[in-house]
Amino acid sequence: MTSDLPELRASDADRERIAEVLRDAVAEGRLDMEEFDERLEAAYKSRTQGELQLLVRDLPVSAGAAPAVLPAHGASGSAGELTTWAGRVGVPATSKGAFAFWGGFKRWGQWSVARRFTAFAMWGGGEIDLREARFEDREVTIRCIAIMGGMVVKVPPELTVQVSGLGIMGGFDDKATGQGTPGSPTVRVTGFALMGGVGVDRKLRRSDKQRLRAERRKELD
Repeated sequence: MTSDLPELRASDADRERIAEVLRDAVAEGRLDMEEFDERLEAAYKSRTQGELQLLVRDLPVSAGAAPAVLPAHGASGSAGELTTWAGRVGVPATSKGAFAFWGGFKRWGQWSVARRFTAFAMWGGGEIDLREARFEDREVTIRCIAIMGGMVVKVPPELTVQVSGLGIMGGFDDKATGQGTPGSPTVRVTGFALMGGVGVDRKLRRSDKQRLRAERRKELD
């Protein structure tokens, strides 16, 4: 169990699991917004499993929500490993949703997307980054609801994406619909934006950008 290893280094997925517990707690009235903000900030700054456990020790935490290291498929995050879909599909979800009210949320790094993921932002904003993400299933639906707020979904070039959102006095921008590489999961982004905006964009990873810059420099030498 992770509680038996308090000095074990925490991963981004571990932090997201604890953040999800905290979001559930504030939604259920177990934490007020001030406590929630303080603990959420501490969660994202935590370095070890022990630090994360302290943030939820007075909250009901199921075994499935406790910190757990994701399978080490492509753990180093290299471009070659991240484009091998076999190691990124079928990973247990670390997050099923995101919520922002007068604030913001962010999902990024090597987290695992639930087959049904709902994101809500009102008078706030959010970022859903799938460039290094894992996926619970081969078909994933991400429902984005933005009310007087904004949201961006970042996807890698090799991912199969379908966008079908609606903008009402707002925008649901699609710059990402298209087929991915062989073996890619299908991510459907849907929902609506009311007096707000949702954008779905294809973005290169930082490592890919650095590699391209290095290749250009090499060509110029």
